[in-house]
Amino acid sequence: MCQKYDFIPFVKMCASGNDFIVINNMEQCIHIDSLLVRKWCDRKRGIGADGVLVLESSSHALFKMRIINADGSEAEMCGNGARCIASYAYLKGIAARVMRFETLAGMINAEVADEQIKIQLTQPTDIRLNMKIDDYPSIHHINTGVPHTVLLVDNVDAIDVVSLGRKLRYHPAFQPAGTNVNFVEIVDNSHIKVRTYERGVEDETLACGTGSSASACICLILGMVSSPVRVTTKGGEVLIIYLEQDEGNITSLFLKGEAQVIFEGGIS
Repeated sequence: MCQKYDFIPFVKMCASGNDFIVINNMEQCIHIDSLLVRKWCDRKRGIGADGVLVLESSSHALFKMRIINADGSEAEMCGNGARCIASYAYLKGIAARVMRFETLAGMINAEVADEQIKIQLTQPTDIRLNMKIDDYPSIHHINTGVPHTVLLVDNVDAIDVVSLGRKLRYHPAFQPAGTNVNFVEIVDNSHIKVRTYERGVEDETLACGTGSSASACICLILGMVSSPVRVTTKGGEVLIIYLEQDEGNITSLFLKGEAQVIFEGGIS
């Protein structure tokens, strides 16, 4: 029988500057729709977040993770969100330190070691290199659970991420799903800097786990880096990407970084 809530309990969590509202709906008793998500994620009139992460029951794994963006759209996968929900599940006694959970992109394996969370992403697909689009002579594309476009730049800090990202996010070449857009600066053969325009948030975020992973994948395939790859995000935190390739395909992909509880509360 479903419990009635005057206030829905939630935990606000953050991973590399990506912040989320995490809600346990394993009993399927809480109705969550896009209107509520937009209200909750509003940074002036709500809790404020890049999105809402929902734990639901699964017949295939320990639980299912739903990712609902700040604009109310649902995403297939979120690397930083996956690290947050793995940490949440461990802290709340839902899962052991090593766990497996379901997403729309497939099954995710995770391991919790204090605040460091390591997840294994699904094998990347739809790799397209050196695409020529409009005035851009070389654009790369890869799906690391969600679609990502990668552009290599000389100075990532000088890029107008929002205007350029928005233009490519809706470009016909990436329809109907659209794309996230990553601008990447090579620091050395084991270190890159990444700034990301995220669809669903429709803005630059402080970090994107699948975007950092996508950027590292493209750089590895192009022969510019070797594993493991350190990724410095817009928020200043560093993610570690472990990956392997075979004949231009990524055969193994892991993402490691911190996930932290910011506060807990209840929302009507």
